[in-house]
Amino acid sequence: MTRPDGRANDELRPTKITCGVQAFPEGSVLIETGMTRVLCAVSVEDNVPRFLRGSGQGWVTAEYAMLPRSTLTRTPRERTPRGRTQEIQRLIGRSLRAAVDLEQLGERTFTVDCDVLQADAGTRTAAITGSYVALHLAIAALVDEKQLPELPILSAIAATSVGIVDGEVLLDLCYEEDADADADFNIVMTAEGEFVEVQGTAEGIPYSRGALDNVLSAAEDGIRQLIAIQQDAIASA
Repeated sequence: MTRPDGRANDELRPTKITCGVQAFPEGSVLIETGMTRVLCAVSVEDNVPRFLRGSGQGWVTAEYAMLPRSTLTRTPRERTPRGRTQEIQRLIGRSLRAAVDLEQLGERTFTVDCDVLQADAGTRTAAITGSYVALHLAIAALVDEKQLPELPILSAIAATSVGIVDGEVLLDLCYEEDADADADFNIVMTAEGEFVEVQGTAEGIPYSRGALDNVLSAAEDGIRQLIAIQQDAIASA
């Protein structure tokens, strides 16, 4: 099949991560994946949620929002996060906590704000991939300031989407492909190739174990490329 943007089935959309796009956050990036653009900014506070007070352990959490005109028609602002938004926030937070040694952060909370400036599918996976870089920058700044003795990063993490469309496995879906997919997946992995999260749903036609294996292989190849892009962004920051 021919994809809408002419990519090969196993090809990522053009992806760019720009660091330091905001002056005030401890770490910030703009990630662009095709037409999807997400601003990720990290704030550091010297306190933790009540259940961690006195533990010496830090915390990483996330908030996610789509700007009203990030979509083709206006999306109203959410005064209270809806179910989808809450689920995405939890996914981003879980993913980022897998990347760091929380016990080495001290009693600090790292809050990552992920704001979708433009949506063309894959906003949650782009948010995870960009947020890791922003979090890395924020933690590295604390090391530079001698507030932390060393960088408590366990592994880089990144995420991508994969879909099954007309029986073919496609990496990094755009909106048109996502809308037509028989099954779609969001996959988060570490630099070592370990899975942090696998979300997969058949939209109408069940998928086989063999198809799932092909999906995971495509995701692994794509995430390996995304981690290389992350490393280049961090090195240039």
